[in-house]
Amino acid sequence: MARVYVSIGSNIDRCASIRAGVRALRSRFPDLRLSSVYESRAVGFSGDDFYNLAAAFDTDADVREVAAALRLTETECGRVRQPAATGYVSRTLDVDLLLYDDLMMDDGAIRLPRGEILEHAFVLAPLAEIAPKRLHPVLGRSYSELWAEFDGDRAGLRRVDFDWDAA
Repeated sequence: MARVYVSIGSNIDRCASIRAGVRALRSRFPDLRLSSVYESRAVGFSGDDFYNLAAAFDTDADVREVAAALRLTETECGRVRQPAATGYVSRTLDVDLLLYDDLMMDDGAIRLPRGEILEHAFVLAPLAEIAPKRLHPVLGRSYSELWAEFDGDRAGLRRVDFDWDAA
């Protein structure tokens, strides 16, 4: 059984998109554990603010099956993929595989641990919230330590009182 951590984000109809994405993930991975929801500015392009959170679950699926399930979840929740040359764009749902146990890999399609963990507050803060004592597989340091020492841009990152039950 592998412990998996993912990052979830949306800046298009973000409340409904996050709710739909979490429902879809929970249908595949019933023991889904969630961080708080955070609001952050769009990074790399001019767009509406994002809602972001992290989720954890255990699975017997291999890493490629998990990656495929995450991509399918995005599609089912209305994600329209743009050509890579387009760059960063607004999206209904973005579900990124951050960690698969302590697996380290980079095969061109899957990179673990995901580099954005150390680059963006909107990834590291929610991960540190739900996995504070877990160690980064490359650095051997806990996510709470990494968050405490994070020297990136924390501006604009704020915890949101998210209403999971709203229609």
